Amino acid sequence: MSFAETPAGLIAYERHPGVHPVLLVHGFATNGALTWESTGWVRALAEAGRGAIVPDLRGHGASSAPHDPSAYSPELLAGDLLAVLDAEGLDRVDVIGYSMGSWVALALVGLAPSRVRRLVVGGVGTVEQFARWGVEAVRSSLLDGVDPVSLAESPLAPLLASLRQAPGVDRDALAACVSGMAEHPLPLASTVPTMLVVGDADPVTEGRDEAAAALRAELVVLPKRNHVTTLSARGFKQAALPFLESAGSL
Repeated sequence: MSFAETPAGLIAYERHPGVHPVLLVHGFATNGALTWESTGWVRALAEAGRGAIVPDLRGHGASSAPHDPSAYSPELLAGDLLAVLDAEGLDRVDVIGYSMGSWVALALVGLAPSRVRRLVVGGVGTVEQFARWGVEAVRSSLLDGVDPVSLAESPLAPLLASLRQAPGVDRDALAACVSGMAEHPLPLASTVPTMLVVGDADPVTEGRDEAAAALRAELVVLPKRNHVTTLSARGFKQAALPFLESAGSL
């Protein structure tokens, strides 16, 4: 594991061998390895002859984990990704993001469009989920082990329940991330070729058609897939990898 220095601390990442590495950006309350290695993405990229850069976002995994909500926004986390690219000497990369990682990837395009060639985002629509279900309710579930009634039907509920049992998770950092991210508008714009991949049974992707239009993105809807199973779906890889191989040089 390597580390990139940022004003907020160290960002941990793995560089997997292969040419033209793809930057893979995970979502909330997970890490790079769980999101991209255990679901077969790193292997699929390797089979396609591509490398991978797999960071842990701040507040997650082995990266620094501030407890101040002001340390979290799509743009700040995107700045951390730039530090990783700089540490690896990469001027321009393809990027895949999922869930909250999609918002960070879109913020990266806004922050440094010349650094992103093509972008695949998954598991998002037009609705910021922390604000949708109530920031204080999510924080209470994380920090106090309380499941507010408002969260009972939320797609976040199973994730929050599992987090309370997971060892080594910095729940104070995750609570700060919830508060900080919810304070900022979703970066629903892209100036690079973009694909949006969603599961048709994923409530997190509410407004998917409007999101695809705003991003001028190709929309791929995977049948019978929810927020968890979309990520590991073969159809996601079968759509994303040829899109990344489309015309254009790195």
